[in-house]
Amino acid sequence: MTQLAASGVGVEFGATKLFGDITFTVAAGERWGIIGRNGTGKTTLFRLLTGEMVPTIGQIARQPGIRVSLLEQHRDFGDAVTVWEAAAGQFSDLLALERSLIDQAAHLEHDSSEPALNRYGRDLERFEREGGYTIAPRVDAVLHGLGFDPASARTTPVAVLSGGERGRLGVARQLVTPADVLLLDEPTNHLDLETTRWLEDYLATVNTTVLLISHDRAFLAAVVDHVLHFEGDTATAYVGGYASFVEQRGLRRLTQLRQYEQQQRKVASERDYIARNIAGQNSKQAKGRRKRLERMPRLSAPVADEATMAVRFEAGDRGGDRVAIAERATISVGERVLVEDLTATLMRGDTLGILGPNGSGKSTLIKALVGLHPIARGALRTGGGIVVGYYRQDLAQVPLDKTLYEVINDLRPTWDRRLVQGHLGRFGFSGDEVQRRADTLSGGERARVALAMLMLGRANLLILDEPTNHLDVESIEALEDAIEDYEGTVLLVSHDRELLRTLTTRLWVLHDRHITDFDGNFADWEVVSTERQHAAAVKAAEEEALRRVQEKKKTARHDESTRDERDALRNARRRVAELETAINVLETRIDELTRMLEDPELYTQASGPIRATQLGAELERLKRELEHSLEDWSSATEAFDALSAGAS
Repeated sequence: MTQLAASGVGVEFGATKLFGDITFTVAAGERWGIIGRNGTGKTTLFRLLTGEMVPTIGQIARQPGIRVSLLEQHRDFGDAVTVWEAAAGQFSDLLALERSLIDQAAHLEHDSSEPALNRYGRDLERFEREGGYTIAPRVDAVLHGLGFDPASARTTPVAVLSGGERGRLGVARQLVTPADVLLLDEPTNHLDLETTRWLEDYLATVNTTVLLISHDRAFLAAVVDHVLHFEGDTATAYVGGYASFVEQRGLRRLTQLRQYEQQQRKVASERDYIARNIAGQNSKQAKGRRKRLERMPRLSAPVADEATMAVRFEAGDRGGDRVAIAERATISVGERVLVEDLTATLMRGDTLGILGPNGSGKSTLIKALVGLHPIARGALRTGGGIVVGYYRQDLAQVPLDKTLYEVINDLRPTWDRRLVQGHLGRFGFSGDEVQRRADTLSGGERARVALAMLMLGRANLLILDEPTNHLDVESIEALEDAIEDYEGTVLLVSHDRELLRTLTTRLWVLHDRHITDFDGNFADWEVVSTERQHAAAVKAAEEEALRRVQEKKKTARHDESTRDERDALRNARRRVAELETAINVLETRIDELTRMLEDPELYTQASGPIRATQLGAELERLKRELEHSLEDWSSATEAFDALSAGAS
């Protein structure tokens, strides 16, 4: 069943065309990856799908009554005070009812009147009917999966969260909110490796339709079964996962290139003919060809390389074999120890990946290595002859008070204008854009400037702290190729698993203040860590089940004894009534048999003696049943009287 459809959709802002002629349909249960270069209109498409915006041309159709939920890059938690309330989102009414039930249960200890019991029963029935017992476990499970402690989340204020934590909380809120279609805009931006894997598994288990904007190739490969690729001024839909898209895109571009080159050869041939014959004997034919050539629809050149960075890193001096050395190094921030007693060596030619949860100290470790953060104990230094090129996660290396031209010119004062502009052009800045101040740039644009600066350093040690955070897929692929071709040493901090799989030769795994030196690449480490992840998942499931039981007991435990007494009294009353009915039936039948045996006509019939014997046997059996029933009735009456006395 089609849930969303776009037909010939385009968006224009005045004379500026953002995109046009986009057509695709989304069926229930499909998972779409929306990819393309920054600024091509991916987020705008989401606003069209929610109805927040209306296309300039074309139509957006939505299934009637469909619930579309958008997770934006900027998180808004409404009036929620605590982390748990923010994650629970639209379930605020049921949460209020839960608190009311707890208060009512406590009040029943002092007031067990019929109105109070009836109100509590009605509210409890509604809470169960609307899925109240499933909300808390669901919220807790999502919070746990995204790295929050569900217990402390009930008291932790939203206001104290960092930007990364607010990002993760936004993802949690979106996953908890009931919806038919989830629109996720860069959901992995603030997730570390563990929580990204959890999100992949979660999305694989739900039946909700998913459309997600992402530059995380491994995440896309694990989740999506369709791709909408923004390229040029339009978007093309592809059926299949991310790997299939890459293959289809390559074939499509090759076909476009061949068609374009074929047309260019034809145009050149026609122009040559026209030039040679326009004033000669075949002038009429030449003029006709010129008219046809002017009317010919022109194919555009393939956009495969348009605005893609042309980055290449070159190492200057070779440097020593020992690139970085740690000797019992301890790194702290205030009283908190981030890395303790690290002894390790980074060797020339290694591509070292540093792994660890968000906030564990990876960036601080790098800053300590380059001298921007003090060492609490021990030693951490670079080797002899090592020139460091440092790409900072916060992009603070880009001076915001200068134009792009000035930034590059300061690094290469002997270059003329042509060389400076040419270098910036390799990173997608051309014409008047080179005169823009850096503080006017987007995150992705500033990241490209930082890479343009890094490329000029000719460092033999590249330290890259989350270099893909602000880059689109095409730029990440260009950066990956540049690092792979680089002949120096690389220290890489990244949550991009595809980048780590492709490049790393060694890993430092930071966990609980200690670093494990793993002699293998990231793909090897993923295999080794599978069993540990499975064990953690089992533990989380057990904790979730326990929390669910405790939550149910919390709202129901106060009235269990009262309910049991009412049930016992009701059962006793029903038992007495059942026995009285049975006794009445037996007595009626006994009277009927007695009259039949006392009737003289019975004995005047030929079969009378036999019939009398049968009736007599039945009479004796019923008298025995009546005796047992009277005994049971007596016992049941005593039990009912005792329960009635206890209830009063």
